[in-house]
Amino acid sequence: MKSVFLILIAAWSWTIAFAQYKPVDQGSAIQFTVQNFGFDVTGTFKGINGTIYFDQQKPADAQFNVDIDAGTVNTDNSLRDDHLRGESYFDVKNHPRIKLESLKIQAGDKTGTYLFLGKLTIKNTTKNIFFPFTATAVADGYQFNGTFRIKRKDFGVGGTSTISDELQVSLNVIAKKS
Repeated sequence: MKSVFLILIAAWSWTIAFAQYKPVDQGSAIQFTVQNFGFDVTGTFKGINGTIYFDQQKPADAQFNVDIDAGTVNTDNSLRDDHLRGESYFDVKNHPRIKLESLKIQAGDKTGTYLFLGKLTIKNTTKNIFFPFTATAVADGYQFNGTFRIKRKDFGVGGTSTISDELQVSLNVIAKKS
């Protein structure tokens, strides 16, 4: 019983020591760019949710556990968006959330820059991901910016088609103290 109490005290102390933030849709932008027939097609997602523990002075102790609503995919073309929500692409009926979880955060070469090592899960397929990002203090929180590339087929998104396998994802996430 004493050890359980000590574990609870340690967890509570950790939560107080590191500020907890909640990502918010307002001001945030999750965008992807992929080529289709040789032209860039951009899309966005909304419905960001999760928790972020972050202290610029202790990046190694940071934790990111966020997800987005796959059903909010928006390419400004409703027919294409409905197709992307379908089984052969995001299959939002069975896989409604896309998840990003950190395993390790480390300081970058310049002040305010960091390296993210974690896992990206799309359609129940999880892959390791690594990318640089920045963290800028804003009113009552942080603005996180990062860009990375993935291969959609690695996650079972779409089959053979005119769409490029590789796409770029840009994150501009506002997180507020919770």
